Amino acid sequence: MRIPYRFKVIFLSFVAVFICYIDRVNISVAIIPMQEQFGWSELQVGIVLGTFYVGYMISMTLGGYLADKYGGKKVLGYALIIWSLFTIITPFFAYSGLWWLIFIRILLGLGEGVTFPAWHSIYARWIPFNERTRAVGFTNSGIAAGTVFGYVVAAIIIANYSWEWVFYSFGLMGIFWYFFWQRIVTSYPEDNKNLSNNELQLIKAEAPSNSTPPSIPFLKLIKNWPFLAIAVATFCNNWALFTFISYLPKFINAPIADGGMGIDLGSSAFIYSLLMPSLVAMFSLILGGYISDSFIKKGYKVINVRKTVNSIGFFGSAIFLYLISLQDTLFNAIFLLCLIQLCTGICAGGFGVNHADLGPKYTGTLVGISGSIGMIAAIFSPMVAGLVLEVTRSWDVIFYICSGILVFGGLFYLKFGSADRQFS
Repeated sequence: MRIPYRFKVIFLSFVAVFICYIDRVNISVAIIPMQEQFGWSELQVGIVLGTFYVGYMISMTLGGYLADKYGGKKVLGYALIIWSLFTIITPFFAYSGLWWLIFIRILLGLGEGVTFPAWHSIYARWIPFNERTRAVGFTNSGIAAGTVFGYVVAAIIIANYSWEWVFYSFGLMGIFWYFFWQRIVTSYPEDNKNLSNNELQLIKAEAPSNSTPPSIPFLKLIKNWPFLAIAVATFCNNWALFTFISYLPKFINAPIADGGMGIDLGSSAFIYSLLMPSLVAMFSLILGGYISDSFIKKGYKVINVRKTVNSIGFFGSAIFLYLISLQDTLFNAIFLLCLIQLCTGICAGGFGVNHADLGPKYTGTLVGISGSIGMIAAIFSPMVAGLVLEVTRSWDVIFYICSGILVFGGLFYLKFGSADRQFS
């Protein structure tokens, strides 16, 4: 049985997200020995972790526009090569000084920022509507897969070699990926010579968009409540997501007296504590996409499915985040982290795939703009977490802040979210 060619596009997009996240989270583990070596404060650590998203926010909107205008293949391919090179040279900048490290982190963010709008733009032209949530869920599972790989392999490399080799080895993977991306993927299915005529006709008949948008309705966009619901949900989700992407290794490593788990960086318990929640996240994201698509196929209203799974993700995660602060055993904390990831996975068919409902032709642009708004949270959440730790030495306050923000985001999307076409 021949595998549909669009599955190859999905798989390579998944690998791009995987590489995006291993190059993003590697410093969350490496920062532990780096902080000790260079003598940084908790606030300085938060600034290093947060400023990556300054560049990310800037390029996300631009990446969406360029992907919709010129095709996602070139935009994502060139960007991944660039950020892979920046990853390789990160140790050199770290030894040059804190501000040089911050500079290269911003450049790395500029490269990575185009990732999600670029492949969303490709999917709007390649993936039939009834497969979209599953495809997005599978591709987004690269977030969890990349996170767990980045955490675990970085810890192993540091324990056996040094933190510098984390950046050298991870950066080389992107260069290897680029070879296959160039050979296999095209921005538009009609440009792919290896695509069968039957599959091409299926895609052209059922994909959300098969054309390039003539213009971007910015004024209409910023006044549109359904789009703002996506943007607010993205912001609130990112606050919790990037707090934990940045600080989970430090939380596990932090002394019990400060509310952490007190697990040594080189121990097997440290690896398992990172591994279990990330594995749950990877599989639950794929499962969440199938759940949403199956309910839509059965005839349930698209917006009802979007809001239901979104509410489970936001409100469920908020409850379990609050409960973490009440736990005093490693098992209970890890179990709750796994439940948070399960809720996040069920949420896969919510706000994160709502962009193509509102304007299929503008999918890349909508993802880029909403993602850029969400990156404001990614910039400040690690800084706030670092400041909280420096002032209060309390992890509980960090959990409370994340929980409250998720509740607000869930309520806002529940009120204003829509699946009706807004931009033609």
